[in-house]
Amino acid sequence: MLKIDYLSLPGLPVLSFEIAAGECLAVEGPSGSGKTRLLRAIADLDPADGYVFLEGVERRELPAPQWRRRVRYAAAEPAWWGAAAREHFPPTAKLDRLLSALGLDAELLDRPLAQLSTGERQRLGLIRAIADEPQVLLLDEPTAALDAQNAALAEELIKFQVLAGRILILVSHDPGQIARLAQGHLLLNRTPARDSDSSQSAAA
Repeated sequence: MLKIDYLSLPGLPVLSFEIAAGECLAVEGPSGSGKTRLLRAIADLDPADGYVFLEGVERRELPAPQWRRRVRYAAAEPAWWGAAAREHFPPTAKLDRLLSALGLDAELLDRPLAQLSTGERQRLGLIRAIADEPQVLLLDEPTAALDAQNAALAEELIKFQVLAGRILILVSHDPGQIARLAQGHLLLNRTPARDSDSSQSAAA
């Protein structure tokens, strides 16, 4: 269980909600409404007042790197610190299978990242987020740079994460994708005073 309790971010109402293992919550709202800031706060990448619990453990009870191994934020355009993708992946026998699931060749891991397309980097970023099996995945526009065929492959991989019992929070501007992946919805609004219910998630 991921529990958000009185989480406070500038420009948003105080947020409290829960997500059970094996569920996907879609965070929706206009551009600038705070969707990415919310994901980054849950991952303890940005400071925020309030509490975030995973299985009863609050984020500040663990060192930040340990929390982020459990609660993984995946940006739409992932950051890379090495020249090639392979430097960013933990050693795992699942890597070839994950690459195949997203239609990628293993040789891409050794090519300079600057030579890869935005879509290839995005798919590699999704694999990097999933490879060491975090308990929580915070996916920020995970298919924004993909064509329909590759987006469908990514959605299947995301669905499998839910079936495997992981907790997912999804930000997407694609209503169809939200309908296919999410069981609950959280609406954010730029003007909190008008949206007193935006701290609640509801079943789809």
